[in-house]
Amino acid sequence: MPLNPVRIALPNGATLLTKHTATTPAVSINLAMRAGSASDPAGAAGTTWLLSRVIDRGTAARSAAEIAEELDSRGITLTISVTRHLFSLVCTCLADDFEPVLSRVGDILMSPTAPDDELVTRKGEVVTAIRQDEDNPAVRATEALMVLLYPRGHPYGRRTKGSIATVDSLTRDQLLQLHASRFAPGGLTAVIVGDVAPARAADATTRVFGNWNRPAPPPLVVSPVAPPEARQRVVIPMMNKSQADIACGFVAIARRDPAYYACWLMNNVFGQYSIGGRLGDSIRERQGMGYYASSSLDANVVPGPVTIRAGVNPVNVDRAVASIDDEIVRLVRDGLTQKELDDSRRFLIGSIPRALETNAAIANFLQTEEFFGLGLDYDARLPDLLGAVTLDEANAVARRVIDPDRMALVIAGPYQD
Repeated sequence: MPLNPVRIALPNGATLLTKHTATTPAVSINLAMRAGSASDPAGAAGTTWLLSRVIDRGTAARSAAEIAEELDSRGITLTISVTRHLFSLVCTCLADDFEPVLSRVGDILMSPTAPDDELVTRKGEVVTAIRQDEDNPAVRATEALMVLLYPRGHPYGRRTKGSIATVDSLTRDQLLQLHASRFAPGGLTAVIVGDVAPARAADATTRVFGNWNRPAPPPLVVSPVAPPEARQRVVIPMMNKSQADIACGFVAIARRDPAYYACWLMNNVFGQYSIGGRLGDSIRERQGMGYYASSSLDANVVPGPVTIRAGVNPVNVDRAVASIDDEIVRLVRDGLTQKELDDSRRFLIGSIPRALETNAAIANFLQTEEFFGLGLDYDARLPDLLGAVTLDEANAVARRVIDPDRMALVIAGPYQD
């Protein structure tokens, strides 16, 4: 059955998407602002992330303790996340609690105060998280890869959490200024999925957000980058570790590119299907030298990366890199087989209903649908979009995106050139 969500535009520019489901007496609330880490001020990467850590620690109407008590008493966990383009507040509550919970979460979104004492505590937590990332070979390799692919301060290349020095220097006024400049009703999409009728969801959303008036911020312009002109290699020695992590990749494709579905299928064959696609079969299963090996596609507003990652014993680093190169060359030279394409297509189409089994999953899907302008019937059209991809199209996008002579490669762990 198609989702058929109801979409309502509020007069102040906020957008509501709502879907009634009656499988459980619960409601998922997903509020997304178009104010992700790409909105960080110049030279202050990590500002949005720090705001996300302190935004629920007090509002103009409630203290941190009062907010925590109101949510905890209803058994609610509020998850706050930041991606490149979105700042999200997500929770699930009982249908009977829907209106008061939406009001509380809306208050957090619209009116944070970021008290200084709470800010000090959350800064300490973020600094600890950054130190943990800096001691993690997988994180170090991935972050360094993004810098190679998206250099010169590009938003996709910046560290979402920022640096310890930046976090230490940020002030309450800077966080509230970011909120004032980027959080406005015109950038809000509220998705309500669960045992709430569309009319009730619309009434509650209008009561909470209808009087929020703030000028729309200027559009955030993220420029595409040209792929690297030559192969790049960086080694990050971490000699106290037991595992080496490899991250390599390419600037690939934008989400609205017509070739996206061909690229999705190609990547699934290459590094996702079954136990990691061709990569996992070669490096982990047949050669037995990797703890994991896979690839991912992060198509975004501008072309995002295809990323290949593997974790290996340090003595196997050179062999693993050579095997990745072999699989890349084989993909570009020989392409996919019809059987590989058909198997991946059946898997992805078959996984759509399973991916939409919960209210929270449906809400997340609808946020993606709205952000990229995919249309309210996207879930119904998706099987046909995947079904229409030909073998020639999948192989053409592989040759377009994957170029071994332009690959960026990072190795982090107990390894040295």
